Amino acid sequence: MSTLILASASPRRQRLLRYLGIDFIVKVPNIDELRLPHELPQDLVLRLSKNKAQTVFEDNQECVIIAADTVVALDNKILGKPRSDEESVSMLKSLSGRTHQVYTGTTIKSSNKCVNFLTTSNVTFCTLDENVIFEYVKSNEGADKAGSYALQGLGAIFIKSVEGSVSSVIGLPISEVMQHLCTFGFTPHPSLTL
Repeated sequence: MSTLILASASPRRQRLLRYLGIDFIVKVPNIDELRLPHELPQDLVLRLSKNKAQTVFEDNQECVIIAADTVVALDNKILGKPRSDEESVSMLKSLSGRTHQVYTGTTIKSSNKCVNFLTTSNVTFCTLDENVIFEYVKSNEGADKAGSYALQGLGAIFIKSVEGSVSSVIGLPISEVMQHLCTFGFTPHPSLTL
């Protein structure tokens, strides 16, 4: 069986992939993640995941590569990682009481096959009290997260509902990945090791 490589430094993606009980190694791609002019968020994540997979595949052509890219978007405007506490507060205020999209592009590539797919989740925030926003920003949990929040952490208090894949919001649509890995010859065994 081929070696499986996760092309991502994200500890969240690594944890999600471990749930499948398949051994894998991590190799971090070095690519330019700039958005092209007028590129829609969903097109961006598909392109970047494909570029990440291809970059790692070039030196590992006997392996199967999984790569993903996730963005948070409100009205097609990408909300990246905040550059300051002020920007984090501004992002969370803009998400308050509204529904935004989380797009994850995933690519699984081998020497004879490549799948590139999009997962879209609609995340609705409660109306947030300004003091709660300030306290959350002080916690620093969202400082390195797109959209300034972590659904899998304390940021869950903001979430009224999620329509779509919760794991995709965290960074990897694990159900879809499992289905596609089966077509690459892997047999996932969900792991109870957390």
